[in-house]
Amino acid sequence: MNYLTVENISKSYGELKLFENLSFSIHKDQKIAFVAKNGTGKTSILNMLSGRDQPDSGQIIYRKDIVTAFLSQDPKLDSNLTVEQAIFDTKNPILDIIKQYETAIKNPDDTEAYQKAFDNMDRHNAWDFETQYKQILFQLKLDNLNQKISTLSGGQKKRLALANALLKKPDLLILDEPTNHLDLEMIEWLESFFAKEQITLFMVTHDRYFLERVCNEIIELDHGELYTYKGNYSYYLEKREARIEREAIETGKAKQLFKKELDWMRRQPKARTTKSKSRIDDFHDIKHRAHQRRKDHEVQLELNMERLGSKILELHNISKSYKDKTILNKFEYTFKKGERIGIIGKNGTGKSTFLNIITQSVVPDSGKVVIGETVKFGYYTQSGIPIKQEQKVIDVIKEFGDYIPLKKGRQISAQQLLERFLFDRKKQYDFVEKLSGGERKRLYLCTVLIQNPNFLILDEPTNDLDIVTLNVLENFLLDFPGCLIVVSHDRYFMDKIVDHLFVFRGDGVIEDFPGNYSDFRIYEDSQEPETTDNSKKDKKQWKKDSNNTLSYNEQKEFKNIESKLKSLEFNKKELESQFLNPDLTTDAIQDLSNQLQVILDTIEEKEMRWLELMEKMEQ
Repeated sequence: MNYLTVENISKSYGELKLFENLSFSIHKDQKIAFVAKNGTGKTSILNMLSGRDQPDSGQIIYRKDIVTAFLSQDPKLDSNLTVEQAIFDTKNPILDIIKQYETAIKNPDDTEAYQKAFDNMDRHNAWDFETQYKQILFQLKLDNLNQKISTLSGGQKKRLALANALLKKPDLLILDEPTNHLDLEMIEWLESFFAKEQITLFMVTHDRYFLERVCNEIIELDHGELYTYKGNYSYYLEKREARIEREAIETGKAKQLFKKELDWMRRQPKARTTKSKSRIDDFHDIKHRAHQRRKDHEVQLELNMERLGSKILELHNISKSYKDKTILNKFEYTFKKGERIGIIGKNGTGKSTFLNIITQSVVPDSGKVVIGETVKFGYYTQSGIPIKQEQKVIDVIKEFGDYIPLKKGRQISAQQLLERFLFDRKKQYDFVEKLSGGERKRLYLCTVLIQNPNFLILDEPTNDLDIVTLNVLENFLLDFPGCLIVVSHDRYFMDKIVDHLFVFRGDGVIEDFPGNYSDFRIYEDSQEPETTDNSKKDKKQWKKDSNNTLSYNEQKEFKNIESKLKSLEFNKKELESQFLNPDLTTDAIQDLSNQLQVILDTIEEKEMRWLELMEKMEQ
């Protein structure tokens, strides 16, 4: 069943042509992710689908009578209402059904109207609406139903708008970055919600795990062309790479043909036959194909980073509270060279406060922060880049100098640096206020990195960045030799970048987990569910039971082995399940057998080391 058809839409802003003649459709039960670089029109297309904007040409046709909901990045809510009032202040078909039922109750003599209203309540499960909205608000951490919208943060408003969109139970739900402002627990709840609800989705998201687990189709806008991939993110990556390779081969062939035809064109006399004129027309088409080239620049920086000394950053008995809320309680930690720490935890547990204490923009209630003499922080905050009226992109960078020093005595100009951050020369003279949200974040990231920090602190760096830029940022950070602290709800990003985690549990409890986010989830899922208050103690046994007979590094190794064994067991089961495929060739079976043997050998090795450490603890 076709819900929506987009026919030949085009959009330009002045001389900037975003796209032209784009066509696609959305059908029932599809869960589509729309992927494109920042600044190429993703948000414009979403705004057109929602009716907030119109294409310059072409049309968007909705199926009659389908219910649609739209979640924007900056939802408009009445600031005078409370959270609960905002739920009832929406154009929700279920609310209309409830109102009709309430009206029918007041007119008991009209049995036909009452029966119709009663049946509608049954059909749409409207009896449980109060329970439904309270459950969703609870999951999205909007427990105070009487809180005024005017007092909500930007993230809370986005979550309230998401709740309204879900409660509408739409046939088609259009989402612009739905996981922004959600903590990891909320994101995983939303994944499970979409898994069980029959909602057709069309979304823009940078969260690649969310995309992988929720979407069954990807539409990519790349260099003005649309490409459709009938699968999840892993399938998309594989097929996209194959497409780019195929295009490169075709361009190579076109170049060879172009050289041949160019030679023919030069040899032709002025008087030409009809046949030769046809060949001339073909020549222009070949010329276009031969000169196509991808503009996939990559950020390549070899910044002249100052070396870190032996003393980097020490936190001694740091405590911090706000009224009756404890953020840190006598926290101790000494940072070492090359540490890559991810910070996770629910919203409101103090993650940003912790970063501000490290960078000394917030003073702790007690304790001491000791910063090494060679440390130079680069702090990327959620607040983003301050926009000055009439300021151009190039001017933002030139505030830090016309030239930026690189390794081995080399330097690059501000213009060259911006090009490496995917801003071409024309874009550099655009006003900052005209940039898309993702482009502003990329520019802000550039201003942080060009100051040559050796200790990077990134607070939600992935918000609003497109998937292409995220891959570039990840590659840069993997090569970054300094210390790194990342707060992020992007699980894919965290798995790729960090070595261990600070888990903010709330009430001043911070636990150091030896592994990445996926390791942590495997560990958490392996624990017994909480039944009593004592179970909280049991759940954190890996932290509390560290035995003094082991050195710090041995304790860390011991906990890491436990986590890795669970991960290896999971990989083993996944691999074993592949042997059930009856279509496996002999070579494929041999390859799987080799992979399985490597895993079994690794498990045996890890178990032996685990036993050694256990024996040492029991001595």
